[in-house]
Amino acid sequence: MSIYNYKCFNCSAVYSPEEIEKKFIYLCPNCGQADKNKPLEGVLTVEYDYSLLKKRLSREDFLKGTPGKFWFYPNLWPINFNSFSEDQLNKLSLPEDQLKKYQIDGRDLWIMDETRNPTFSYKDRASSLVVLKAIEMGINEIATASTGNAGSSLAGICKRLELKARIYVPQNIPDAKRKQIEAYGAKLEIVDGDYDKAFDVCLEESKKNNWYNRNTGYNPLTIEGKKSGAYDIFISTKGNIPDVIFIPVGDGVILSGIYKGFKELLKLGWIAKLPKLIAVQSADSDALVRYLDTGKFEFKSANTIADSISAGAPRNIYMAADAVKESNGFAIVVTDEELLSAQKEFKKETGIFCEISSASIYAAYNKLISEAKFNLTEKILLVITGNGLKDIESLKK
Repeated sequence: MSIYNYKCFNCSAVYSPEEIEKKFIYLCPNCGQADKNKPLEGVLTVEYDYSLLKKRLSREDFLKGTPGKFWFYPNLWPINFNSFSEDQLNKLSLPEDQLKKYQIDGRDLWIMDETRNPTFSYKDRASSLVVLKAIEMGINEIATASTGNAGSSLAGICKRLELKARIYVPQNIPDAKRKQIEAYGAKLEIVDGDYDKAFDVCLEESKKNNWYNRNTGYNPLTIEGKKSGAYDIFISTKGNIPDVIFIPVGDGVILSGIYKGFKELLKLGWIAKLPKLIAVQSADSDALVRYLDTGKFEFKSANTIADSISAGAPRNIYMAADAVKESNGFAIVVTDEELLSAQKEFKKETGIFCEISSASIYAAYNKLISEAKFNLTEKILLVITGNGLKDIESLKK
């Protein structure tokens, strides 16, 4: 395992693992804040000695790795994998063949299909790392707030590795996601309010009861776990990464994690440039788009059919905005009507049963292609983050 530290995204202060992990600290001790209906301040990221890693690791050996098995490259994680059995780690395996090329309307389109993950969403990447860290720290109960996918992910991964899960969800959680959480045996707490309220209640209860907290963005391991998507793309394409990647955005942690993964590949000298990251939001949950336009955050309640990307106060908005700007990307909104149409079309074109929130990126892709925003030589990838069976009600519409 590589030596690592925690670094504050806001003030750049650096902390040792002992300062953060042993004291159950999640945000920067200097400037961290988790105020109601506001993005998080002082989000921490896990940073490594990249100069040392360049000497230890080789691009050629890394590309021989297996997608979906992040423990195959232990130097790039804040976990001592030697303390886990092969059986425990294999329970966290993702499909090796997630990346596939399709031809739609005469154009090649790459799809990263996360619908077949252990609990059928991208959130398994974060939950796996959080649960491993909890076990390493001697913790046996974890709590999280969720619109559904993070909750079912934590519940399922905890059950696989024999930990307890407590999930806080808003009233409007899709019934299929609620049942999935309960089926895994997790304790479900339905909050009288939206996701932003569930996030705050979960923080309060976790502190009061001394539970480990998986809240997205709040726990640094959620961002760290989601960077594995970038590594799997790198391995699956044999290093010939896409030029453009579309990512659905709610709290902004998937976007931030994928960006961090590619930024690390750049620091290691294994890629020449970052892919352009396109952040996609619902028009009725567009905080990141508005923030990029104005440079200011303003809370506005979210009300979209795409529950997985519904967040009035995206907790990791600052890091997500940085990921868009640093990759020379941009953010775009699509309407709920466009989402419904795109979900129907995407399933027919690819045979992939995607969740309504994932359909947002296909809607955005179609819109931008019709406006000739990309040339035919650019390699475009869509990250499909959730399975359509998680929200049957949207299909009825």
